Amino acid sequence: MVSAAARVAFVHSGVVNIALFTALAAELLPGATIVNYLDDGVVADLADADRAASVPIRVGELVRAAVADGADAVMLTCSSISALAAPLARVAGVPVLRVDEALADAAVRAGRRIRVLATLETTRRPTLALLEERAALAGAEPELSSEIVDGAFAAVVAGDRAMHDRLVVDAIARGTAEADVIVLAQASMATAADAASVAVPVVTSPRLAVERLAALLAARERA
Repeated sequence: MVSAAARVAFVHSGVVNIALFTALAAELLPGATIVNYLDDGVVADLADADRAASVPIRVGELVRAAVADGADAVMLTCSSISALAAPLARVAGVPVLRVDEALADAAVRAGRRIRVLATLETTRRPTLALLEERAALAGAEPELSSEIVDGAFAAVVAGDRAMHDRLVVDAIARGTAEADVIVLAQASMATAADAASVAVPVVTSPRLAVERLAALLAARERA
């Protein structure tokens, strides 16, 4: 059980994830104070050669603001920026967690043929790199494949969650022919997993990430 005195900051790149992580925190981190930080320009700027260099600076500023406000831990809820967690943790003085690390570990355990679905190229590439990293740590040699689910990101940005989920579910069904496990690379894709009915595991990041965060905070309190 995490102390009610714990203060947790979530750093988001899209407003769509705020309600999702707030609800999970209420369930898995009961009583903890949750603070959300948002920079909704991150995804677009990562795809812009002139603006991409500003993203690590801005994310770093949000993490520093969270720490200055008393955060005991910070989670980056966007897979496109999860590689920033380790360097930020080294200077923040508190744990900075990647939203997709627990997802990658679960996928590596679930099967050798791993199919990654993403709605953005800026997420697909770092997710594949993370899977390779976590597989190496586990002594595994997965066979990785991936697909960008065309139109899904535009649908969710436009507020059409139903269309987003339909497109992702169709991609999940296609992927089962060549996969032992399906990975939904972005936290915002998690709702589609509930609508999919397939014979292989479909792994999503939000719950696994907050469970890992809760375990980390509980272990720190026991130490």
